[in-house]
Amino acid sequence: MRLFDGGRVPNARRVRIYLAEKGIDIPKVPVDLGRMDHRTAEFTARNPLQRVPVLELDDGSHLSESIAICRYFEELHPAPPLFGTGARERAFVEMWQRRVEFELYQAVQAAFRHTHPGMVEYEVPQIPAWGEANRPRALAMMALLDRELADKPFLVGSRFTVADITLLVTLDFLKPAKIALPEQLSNLGRWLGEVSSRPSATA
Repeated sequence: MRLFDGGRVPNARRVRIYLAEKGIDIPKVPVDLGRMDHRTAEFTARNPLQRVPVLELDDGSHLSESIAICRYFEELHPAPPLFGTGARERAFVEMWQRRVEFELYQAVQAAFRHTHPGMVEYEVPQIPAWGEANRPRALAMMALLDRELADKPFLVGSRFTVADITLLVTLDFLKPAKIALPEQLSNLGRWLGEVSSRPSATA
């Protein structure tokens, strides 16, 4: 088993943080996106969508999509439970995971991919107006998250979960997207400071 990794891009980093939280160490194969390694015929054979990360299983099959990879390892290594335990908690983890991914991460990603000059070759066609339209969406979702974190340490209460990992990699992606975390969102800022101090955040 080996993980085809993509460096600092959020989805690759999400899997590395997850594995670090689990204490799982597997061989990693770097994929240099700057050199377009993900668009080679060799990589495309592993993932026709040409995206990282990709987990190569021992039987030679390939699993892509970061959350699918994390769920695979959750089944193999259930402790600590990063997708929750019991029907209620698992459902709330899924809810917040999807909310963060669909309402914040996708907005930040669109702002980056459609306005950053370095993404012209990657996002075809690049539509700057769409990128700018997503900035207010991102700010609105951050305000909602700030309210949600007013009285709990993590998105789903007292337990750090994969939803928090998704939020961490998204907020760390604000800088390249040129979106500032508003200072008045003190709950979200507190959460970010505390989660960023976890050893896994450096993965």
